[in-house]
Amino acid sequence: MSLLDSISWPLAVLLCLTLGLAPFHPPHLWEKLQMLAQHRPLRPIDWFDLALHGAPWLLLLLKLARYGLHR
Repeated sequence: MSLLDSISWPLAVLLCLTLGLAPFHPPHLWEKLQMLAQHRPLRPIDWFDLALHGAPWLLLLLKLARYGLHR
């Protein structure tokens, strides 16, 4: 069993809805993605925020891809 399989779907979704969207007005992840799209330089703390708030979404995407390939 892989690490992706050991993480339940409800936990992955919960992580996306909490850590992935926090703080909620506006979500940090959305701000950082806009900064990247506008070619604004990111400070080290911005890269950390992007990794921290993007990790749950990456986890969910990987789980979806694995589910789709093994279905």
